[in-house]
Amino acid sequence: MSSLVILVIMAAWAVYNVFRVRKHVHMLQLNAYRTERYFRWMKEQPGRAFYLRDLWAVLPFILLLLDGWFWVAAAGAAAVYVLLILTRPKTAEKKKLVITPRVKRIFTTTAVLYAIVLAAALWIGVDAFAWMLLLLILATLFSYFIVMAANVINFPIESQINQHYFHDAEKKVRSMPDLEVIGVTGSYGKTSTKHILKDVLASEYNVLMTPESYNTKMGVTRTIREQLKPYHELLVAEMGAKQEHDIEAICELVNQKYGIITAIGEQHLETFKTLDTIKKTKFELVETLPNDGTAFLNKDDENIRAYPQANNCRTMYYGIDADELHYRATNIAYSSRGTTFTVLKYDGTSVTIETKLLGRHNIYNILAAIAIGSEKHIPLEKIARAIKGVKPIPHRLELKKSSEQLTIVDDSFNSNPTGAKMAVEVLGDMPEKKVLVTPGMIELGEQEYERNKTFAQQAAEVCDFIILVGKKQTRPLQDGLTEAQYPASSYYVAADLQDALQKMREITAAEPSVVLLENDLPDTFNE
Repeated sequence: MSSLVILVIMAAWAVYNVFRVRKHVHMLQLNAYRTERYFRWMKEQPGRAFYLRDLWAVLPFILLLLDGWFWVAAAGAAAVYVLLILTRPKTAEKKKLVITPRVKRIFTTTAVLYAIVLAAALWIGVDAFAWMLLLLILATLFSYFIVMAANVINFPIESQINQHYFHDAEKKVRSMPDLEVIGVTGSYGKTSTKHILKDVLASEYNVLMTPESYNTKMGVTRTIREQLKPYHELLVAEMGAKQEHDIEAICELVNQKYGIITAIGEQHLETFKTLDTIKKTKFELVETLPNDGTAFLNKDDENIRAYPQANNCRTMYYGIDADELHYRATNIAYSSRGTTFTVLKYDGTSVTIETKLLGRHNIYNILAAIAIGSEKHIPLEKIARAIKGVKPIPHRLELKKSSEQLTIVDDSFNSNPTGAKMAVEVLGDMPEKKVLVTPGMIELGEQEYERNKTFAQQAAEVCDFIILVGKKQTRPLQDGLTEAQYPASSYYVAADLQDALQKMREITAAEPSVVLLENDLPDTFNE
C-alpha cells in the first residue's frame, strides 16, 4: 500500500513538473538559449523562476516528521501536487514556445536529470519517506536550475550541430558567385527597411529576404539552407546583435556586398554596456565590406555620422537635414492616410513618394531602399510605384482603423528611446484626441529609469490621456509624469494589458481618438 501511495505522489509530482519545465524551456528559448541571459532573467524575474506556491508541499513534509501522521501527510502530498496542477498560472503567451529539434533535445536531457531525481527518491524509499518527499520538493523549487543544467550539458552537442549548419549554408552561398547580399542593421528600423527594400528590388530582381526577425547568425543560416534557390539574384539579410562580434559573424557567413545602417541608439545596454560598443558592433557590417562594396548610411543619425569609419569603401549618405547627402527627403507631409515627400538624388533627378507608412523614421527606411534600388539601376518612377504598394509592417507604426471613432497606431513590436520619441511625434501630428498606451522600454541597463522618465515627459507634452501598463514596470514613467506636472486625472496605471485596453475603450468612446500602442513587453518581462 505504501508503494502505491509513493507512485501516486510521484505521478502527480511528475505531471506538475512537466508544466514547470515547459515554462522554463520557453524562457530559455526567448533568451536565445544563452545561459548567461537566462540566468540574468532569473535574477530580474525571481517570482517567475521560483513559485512560492510550490512550498505548499512543505506542510506534508512537516507532518511526516511527526509520529502517526504518515497517511495524512502522504494523502496531503498527493493532493498538493494535484492542486498545483489544477491551479497553475495560465498566462497568455505573446510568442509561444516553438518545438524545434533543439527544444526536443533540451526536454530529453531535462527528463534524464529528473529521472535521476526519481531514481534517488525511490532509492531513499518508504523507510525515509519524509526525505524522499523533501527531495521531490527541492527538485520542483529549483526546476529552473535543472533546465539550465540541461542547457549547459547540451552545449557541446549544440555547438557541433550549429557548426555543421553554418558550414552547409556557407557552402551554398559560395556556390552562387553571382548572388549579391545586402546586409541591414541598426538599433531600430532594420526590419521595416528590409521589407521596403525587398519590395523595391523585387520590381526587377529575384529577391530573398530573411523572414520575420530571423536576424541572428542561426536565423540567417536557416534562411539560406531552407529558402535560398539558384535563381535568386539578391539576398536581403537583416542582422541583429546583442553583443560585440554578432554582426561580424553573420558577415563572415554571407560575404555581403552592400550594407545599410539605419540608426544607432541605446538599446540592449544590459549586454552592450556602452553606446560606443553598440556603434562598433553595428559598424562591423561596414568594416567587413569588400573593396567593391557600398555602405548606405543615415547621415542624420549623429552616432553614425560621428563614427570614425575605417573601411574606405564607397559610401552613400541619405537623410533629411544633414549636409552633402546623396539622397535627400524634402517637402514632407503627414496625414491619417500616410506620408508624402520628394526625394532629391545626387545627380539632380527627383521623384515624389507616396506611402501608407507613418513617421520620420520610416522616411529614413524608405530613403535607404530608394538609394540601393537606384544604385541597382531601377528607375526612380518604378521605385516610387513599388513604395506606394508597401504595406505597413505589423506592429511598427501600423495604422489601423478600429472604428469610425477610433484609429490605432500600433507600434508595439519593441521600443527604444529614439523610436519612442518619433512615435510620440507622429501621434502629435494627429488632429484627434491623442492617447498613449505603453509599459515603457526595457533592456536599457542602468539608463532604463532615466530614459523611461524622459519618455514620459515627452509624452506629457503631446498626449491628452496616458495609460501605463504595469504598476511596478511603469514606476519611472509615473515619476516622469509627476515631474512634468501632468494631471493625475489624465493618466491611468493599468494592472495588465487587458485592463489597459478596457480603459482605452472607455476614454475614447465619446470623441474621435488616435491611440498609440508603444511597445509590448515580451513574455520574459510581464509582471
